[in-house]
Amino acid sequence: MTPGASEASGVTDTPGTSGAPRVTVTPGASEAPGATAAPETPETVQAKGAVSAPGPDGQPRKVSRRFPLFTRDTARPEGGGRAASGDAPAPARQWPLLGVASLVGLGLLLTALDVFRVGTMLVGLALVGGALLRWAVPDVGMLAVRSRFTDMVTYGALGTAIVLLAMMAQPEPWLEIPFLDDTLHFTISS
Repeated sequence: MTPGASEASGVTDTPGTSGAPRVTVTPGASEAPGATAAPETPETVQAKGAVSAPGPDGQPRKVSRRFPLFTRDTARPEGGGRAASGDAPAPARQWPLLGVASLVGLGLLLTALDVFRVGTMLVGLALVGGALLRWAVPDVGMLAVRSRFTDMVTYGALGTAIVLLAMMAQPEPWLEIPFLDDTLHFTISS
């Protein structure tokens, strides 16, 4: 489109500073070439790149639905807001993450003090608790990493696997799964 080519419709196309065309839309401009023009207001809407008809708010919309070539920002995950109000101190705003991290830390301390099974189970239960917090609490702060569903599945699956492996650890496992024992003997004896 050349500059001024569509002035009857109130849309002009001029080159922008970045090389992309800049489209200026003048609200109130007449749609048909023979129609009388309404008095112009000093308000103009400028949009860079290709635009289509104005949206419900009167602003021009982007035509392309493709993702940009370079990501400039990331969206906050659902539930990633503060877990407490903004006037609360920083640790209180992140209580879900601090609760899960402190249980994991206690589990690792117990593991280091040679209470392996209980410490490892505490780590797994902390992750399962993180999954439950992600499900039940609307804003969990930095405990929210991805979408709610992805976080719940990840925390829950890892926590459950850690608890089950801690219960099956040798010597004297608390949980014995017979087909795993047979599989192990089959692989070693052949």
